[in-house]
Amino acid sequence: MANIVIVGTQWGDEGKGKIVDLLSEHADVVVRFQGGNNAGHTMVVKGEQFISHLVPSGILQGKTCLIGNGVVVDPQVLVEEIAYLREKGVDTGPDKLKICEKAHVIMPYHKELDHSREASKGKNKIGTTGRGIGPCYEDKASRKGIRFTEFIDPEMFKDKLENEIEEKNFLFENLYSKSKIDTKTIFESYSALAEMLKPYVTNVSVFVSNASKEGKQILFEGAQGTHLDIEHGTYPFVTSSSTVSGNACCGSGVGPKQISEVFGIVKAYTTRVGAGPFPTELFDEDGDTLQRVGAEFGATTGRKRRCGWLDLVILENAVRLNSLTGLVITKLDVLKGFKTIKICTAYDCDGEILKHFPSNLNKLAKCKPIYEEVPGWDEDISTIRSYDELPDNTKKYLKKIEDILETPVSIISVGPGRDETIVVSNPYAT
Repeated sequence: MANIVIVGTQWGDEGKGKIVDLLSEHADVVVRFQGGNNAGHTMVVKGEQFISHLVPSGILQGKTCLIGNGVVVDPQVLVEEIAYLREKGVDTGPDKLKICEKAHVIMPYHKELDHSREASKGKNKIGTTGRGIGPCYEDKASRKGIRFTEFIDPEMFKDKLENEIEEKNFLFENLYSKSKIDTKTIFESYSALAEMLKPYVTNVSVFVSNASKEGKQILFEGAQGTHLDIEHGTYPFVTSSSTVSGNACCGSGVGPKQISEVFGIVKAYTTRVGAGPFPTELFDEDGDTLQRVGAEFGATTGRKRRCGWLDLVILENAVRLNSLTGLVITKLDVLKGFKTIKICTAYDCDGEILKHFPSNLNKLAKCKPIYEEVPGWDEDISTIRSYDELPDNTKKYLKKIEDILETPVSIISVGPGRDETIVVSNPYAT
């Protein structure tokens, strides 16, 4: 039995959705453990594209999918996503999809507060998606959030809602010069959503524990990436939850002994959406090529992604923080045609050589990447399904990554489709 955690190692958008979809074939249960609908997982199956924001990617494989207590859920978005997948022939009934009773609910005032704050910051914007994720986590931390167990209880929901809207309206009127929001309107519309989602609500911790006792294999799916982690990322240009593998336990209600493998998803180059430091960012033709060939647009926001060469300094950070047992390299096919490919192996900060990712953003802003160059390749690798058939220069690129990070490459993605994959080592087959 193998229980595997999938995490992003960079700033998100590494291709986790495809890999979770791929590995879900061998799993029985797929659990999403953090984040909200600020995440966007894109999967391509038989040429058809599917995008999910809350429902775990394993739903396409017909697996039991769980939304853990660590996720913040916009009920309107979830209801729409359930309908969207159902229209595409995907079973999204309560037998296949379950929501933890302890997961917190994103309310309209969270989204309004998110937009108002971001607008007030001017040039100091963080780059939030405006979906209310941060304000919902704030209410959770300050012990005044609304969980699904209260959301589906009309009396408790109304009581908590009235208290929250009173406080939020004070902020809207006096700090942001916004109009008040109406409690009755929100209560009526969201009570209807609560009634729709009530059959899906359960205790995810108990469900996962029972599944584990029955010998079922579990896949834990993270959102965003390691360097957007609220604790360990490029703070304050981060998300509002912990994105590292340790949170798979906290955000699902399981103990660390339940985890057997941790796979880190690594895009073959580096991208970032929104504001924040990015040492290897390119502003030249190479950067434009990566953006264009890689079709680098956010699945959630549609924003153009910033692009740069692979940064092994941040990947060393990810290996250590997540206890990675394997690497999954995605979008390797995008690097076709570069005469030489650069890999950042250290930073130069005013003459000081840094091998580890600095926490101080002023220091990080001064960091210049120190590159090693490797020869590129012109061959089309998208049809290759065996590691041995890869061009020699491609294998040298992968070997350098393995050697420096001291972590094996287990899976290689050479295209967006489920079948466009080279499985070097299947964790569920061992």
